[in-house]
Amino acid sequence: MNYSPQVLDHFRNPRNFGSLEKASGVGTVGNAVCGDVMKLYLIIEEDKEGKEIIKDIKFETFGCAAAIATSSMITQLVVGKTIKEALQIKNKDIAAELGQLPLSKMHCSVLAANALAEAVRDYREKKNKK
Repeated sequence: MNYSPQVLDHFRNPRNFGSLEKASGVGTVGNAVCGDVMKLYLIIEEDKEGKEIIKDIKFETFGCAAAIATSSMITQLVVGKTIKEALQIKNKDIAAELGQLPLSKMHCSVLAANALAEAVRDYREKKNKK
């Protein structure tokens, strides 16, 4: 499989790998049977204007090079953004930032976008319970 230099860099040197104990929201997507499972942890804080900002993000991913690279890239793309801005990032944006992905690995970028959406959903659910 031919991966771009960016994919290989994020696979070999993943950014923001790990977990966050006091995460505002956690999103887990994938299927262990097919081999790719992603878990994103978010810390979200409101700024002075009441905008919800992603202050920190970490990931744990079990999967192929593309799964790890897309997880790493989504963390870089969304940190510092509002939830609204972050959710506008689509899987094709993640793939483009990585110099594209082989067609057979595009599902990894979909998983990364879905993990973010799931973590935001979890955050909103927890916030509504308070």
